[in-house]
Amino acid sequence: MSKPQLIDYIIISTEDLIRCKLINLKIMNKHNDVKKNGWAKKLTILFLSIFCIQLVSFAKDKPNSKFEGVQIGTITYSYRSMPDQSLPAILEYIVQSGINSVELMGEPVEEYAGIPKSRDREVLKKWRTSASMDIFKEVRKMFDNKGVEIHILKLGNHTWSDEEIDYAFNVAKVLGAKGISMEISEEAAKRMEPFAEKHQLYVIFHNHFQPADPKFSFDKILAYGPMIMLNFDAGHYYGVTGLNPCDLIQRLHERIISIHIKDKTGPKAVEPNKNVEFGKGETPIKEMLQLIKKNKWPIYCDIELEYEIPQGSDAVKEVIKCVDYCRKALME
Repeated sequence: MSKPQLIDYIIISTEDLIRCKLINLKIMNKHNDVKKNGWAKKLTILFLSIFCIQLVSFAKDKPNSKFEGVQIGTITYSYRSMPDQSLPAILEYIVQSGINSVELMGEPVEEYAGIPKSRDREVLKKWRTSASMDIFKEVRKMFDNKGVEIHILKLGNHTWSDEEIDYAFNVAKVLGAKGISMEISEEAAKRMEPFAEKHQLYVIFHNHFQPADPKFSFDKILAYGPMIMLNFDAGHYYGVTGLNPCDLIQRLHERIISIHIKDKTGPKAVEPNKNVEFGKGETPIKEMLQLIKKNKWPIYCDIELEYEIPQGSDAVKEVIKCVDYCRKALME
């Protein structure tokens, strides 16, 4: 079998090209007399060929980081060290990294929308509860035009007022996200689940070092309701427990929207729980990706760049390396 080229991932995986083929079949079935009419058949084929070429040309201009059926993305926190932290600049970093799906941090979104530069909770609350969704529709269009999906919006806190939580879910809905993400806790699960039910969007909980606590339980969090999902940070999980994250993914895959992919040392290493470049740590990244690929689970695998950036490099270059590492892991 010949080695797949990058163009295979850009073209063959596009829904538009599949749709193009379906249109071809429908037209050919509808016009049964085409076989008897040579010029009509040629004209039909010519039209479809031009249509497909246009779609393929359009697709080639868009980033695509879905490999072997597994969506590789990133959380935009990965670009925190880049000089320009405006939303348009962050979008360009994503595109330069070749990524087409992200967990988007809420701060640059709100800054783009014009939130006051204030630490006064009441000032911020007043703005959020009166903000028009039109500006967020503009954000959605901006990302769509670049071919980037926002699958999660990291916005909100369980300590916010009811009106502010509604606002966070409304923004997520406008952006096309599957839900909003925040730090995991029982208190947050109890508070947020009714809002997730109300808006029919997920509240997606992210873990740091909580699994190191013997009293902590993902199951206890998930038991608060079906609209609670996990943004499972496999690196942090392995770094503090030393347990293989594949076992938890296997057991809870139906409740995992996304996984934060990073490489870390384990708790018993000389430098325990340390972020390192992909391939230099102990986190079973390849095993996780292969598990998701094998089972065809619709789990977003988001790179979170947390290791120290080497001298002479930058976050975009490092994210590109991480994407390539994941691509190669999935091709094995």
